[in-house]
This record gives sequence, C-alpha cells and structure tokens, in this order.
Amino acid sequence: MNTPFQPPYYAVIFSSKRTEGDNGYGIMADKMVELASRQPGFLGVESARDEELGITVSYWKDLESIRTWKEHSAHQIAQERGKKEWYRSFSLRVALVERDRFFEM
Repeated sequence: MNTPFQPPYYAVIFSSKRTEGDNGYGIMADKMVELASRQPGFLGVESARDEELGITVSYWKDLESIRTWKEHSAHQIAQERGKKEWYRSFSLRVALVERDRFFEM
C-alpha cells in the first residue's frame, strides 16, 4: 500500500489463526473496517488471509487514536466474539513506523 501520509505513524499488526467455519466473521470483519475508517486518527488498513493465517495491519496517527478504537463499544463486542468463536490464536503488536518506502512497476 502506498501510504498518503508521512511517518511517523503507528501500525497495529493483528495476526490470527481462525476456527472452522465463518460463523458471522466475514460480516463483522467488514463492519469493523468500515467503522474503524470513520474513527479520528485512522489512516488505512491492509489485510491478507490464507487457509491457515490472517494478518491485518491498521495504520493510525497516534497512540490515543489506537486506544480510542480499542475501547469503542462495537469493537469490544467483536473482540469478545473473536476470543470465544473465531480465533484459535492471535497476536497483537503495536509498532511505530519511522520510515516507509513504496515501489511500483
């Protein structure tokens, strides 16, 4: 993704292994991206998934924006459903992006 903003900014990296079946996951994931994109400080999102592993990276202006999103009531509901229904395991990392480069052919 060619980011239209300059560093520094933050990346929230969510890696997960899913349980079997969709169980409403796809609809909720789409709703969360739509809702996050309307939050102050949201800069963008990238996501990839195969049969085993999913990785979603969301980009944020600052730590306060990330904290506000984490505490959003709809996001908290999705987090709880994820723990109970959708994920066998997951990890969450928050990183400061100090440099970025983009190449396109």
